[in-house]
Amino acid sequence: MPEPLTVQEALHSTPARRYLSPEPISDEIIRELLDAAVRGPSGGNSQGWAWIVVRDPEVKAKIAEYYLEGWNKAYGSRREQILADPEGMSAASFNAADHLANHLAEAPVWIFPVLLGAARSQNPRLGSSIYGAVQQLMLAARAHGIGSTLTTLYMGHEAEVRELLGLPSDALTMALIPLGYPAKGRWSQPKRRPLDEVVFFEKFQTP
Repeated sequence: MPEPLTVQEALHSTPARRYLSPEPISDEIIRELLDAAVRGPSGGNSQGWAWIVVRDPEVKAKIAEYYLEGWNKAYGSRREQILADPEGMSAASFNAADHLANHLAEAPVWIFPVLLGAARSQNPRLGSSIYGAVQQLMLAARAHGIGSTLTTLYMGHEAEVRELLGLPSDALTMALIPLGYPAKGRWSQPKRRPLDEVVFFEKFQTP
């Protein structure tokens, strides 16, 4: 049964979870998570989306290769440089992301939120039509004690991923959401910069 959380409790205790156990997740729970997701916002209520549930080890293994390539290109090969930046990623965050990149295929279930017809669009804000629903999926997962994170580092191979998932050529994956019961860490409020540093009234940098 899902944990009885208030909305505020869930909002303040759903960090990205990147250490995920291979323990199976039932079809019933996955359906509950997706039923919560599709209640989320959709631009114009068009619901031009599809949600691909991936468990196939061969498909996951191939996409995990693309993901690791993307991670190494963007972050992994620059570990020392990134960690030396005082404004950059913390060691704990880097290690967690590195772990996910090297163990992604072990997450028992992946969800790909897909926008149909998106490949024809030039709208840079296209994801706004699905990312609210993605967050609902992740909050529903939290209620079941299931960890998740939103990631896109496989996208250098979008065409190959579309083919592996059997998507039409005009569709785009908007993210990869690995799901799994947490293998490490705890549910806690993520550390963030103080509101006074990032919130402005009327105009940028107006306190």
